Amino acid sequence: MGLPDNVGKVSPSRTVAKEKDALISMESTNQFAKHWKFAEGLTFLNHGSFGAAPTVVLKAQREFQDQLESDPIAFLAPERSLEPKLDYVRQCLAELLGASFDRLAFVRNATDGVNAVLRSFPWNEGDQIVVTSHGYNACTNAAKFVGSQFGVEVVSADVPFPLASETQVVEAIEHAITAKTRLLLIDHVTSPTGLVFPIQAIIELAHRKGVRILIDGAHAPGMLPLKLDRLGADYYTANHHKWLCGPKVSGFLYVAPQWQEEVRPTVISHAANRPRPNRSRFLAEFDWTGTFDPTPLLALPTAIEFLSQLYSGGFEQLMRENREKALAGRRNILDRLAIDCPAPESMIGSLAAVLLPASSFRRERLELLKSHLYDDYRIELPVFQSPIGPDSGDWILRISMQVYNELSQIEKLLDAVQSILNG
Repeated sequence: MGLPDNVGKVSPSRTVAKEKDALISMESTNQFAKHWKFAEGLTFLNHGSFGAAPTVVLKAQREFQDQLESDPIAFLAPERSLEPKLDYVRQCLAELLGASFDRLAFVRNATDGVNAVLRSFPWNEGDQIVVTSHGYNACTNAAKFVGSQFGVEVVSADVPFPLASETQVVEAIEHAITAKTRLLLIDHVTSPTGLVFPIQAIIELAHRKGVRILIDGAHAPGMLPLKLDRLGADYYTANHHKWLCGPKVSGFLYVAPQWQEEVRPTVISHAANRPRPNRSRFLAEFDWTGTFDPTPLLALPTAIEFLSQLYSGGFEQLMRENREKALAGRRNILDRLAIDCPAPESMIGSLAAVLLPASSFRRERLELLKSHLYDDYRIELPVFQSPIGPDSGDWILRISMQVYNELSQIEKLLDAVQSILNG
């Protein structure tokens, strides 16, 4: 579905074309960083937390903002031009993710999508939600909030870390499921431990048990190949601002058709009782939750096109190159620090986390590591006490490898880590 010329879109092709000359012969990763606005001297190894938008994407967003402010009514009124603009973005996203157009709603972020599903679900007192010990804290908190409101028990599947195989993930989740389990809330790529869970096997397990599954895929789009219709999850939510490099406050919620009448946005607005012509209530309600800035969503096609042109092999090569750098960076860290591999390579995408054992390093040095890395060496990445067995005193260090990162930055990180831990 294309966007009509009269609704004032900014063409990704026109915007990206202005930077095409700069993309010629850029197969070396050390040239990519100039397309981002990182502070001088900052070594940014933390794309996984909030992402980072290229300048061409920010420029497209600013052009949309100018259009909005030039005539706010015409731009924002759903019946005049907002819906066609959003539908164009939806179509671009559907093609990238292998998803049916009418199954994709827009949300502020994956946490918003998780909340929408959890707070719309037809709970009965005594039901259970299964999460995992690797789950994102904000989403686990949302599950606990729903549990307190509806008398639902939140059960955590104890997935170990380190772990030896994907089988341990499936076994831990299966062990946690009971006859009272109604919903699994599972990460596709875990945030604290940077692991790619065997999501297809988990979906099949859930459905064999008669349990619905909600996947927090915050990190997956742009990191992993996705075919959402084929995947078969009941609900899947993710961010545009992470590995798709869209502007902040931009994400999607995928809902299977049989559940769309149940799922409502976290903010109820006009579409609850004002049907839109030829539009499901599911799309209409999520498209308009009150006055908002749609420009982060509208700039997403520019981000998709920009990333797809960085390598001759398009998105597939981009994802492959990022993963290879993450694996190589993890190997370097494990070798230099003489620590054990915490998970098989098959479970690594563009994020990689390692355990810094309390038995190998002084606790007070570990506690100072993050602040010293940033304050003294200008290196940005997560360092935190492991949420898996927190009494152990082990810490996690997690790297992200996006196209603008290079392995020399891992060497700089390791020089700094060794200096701090040995100090």
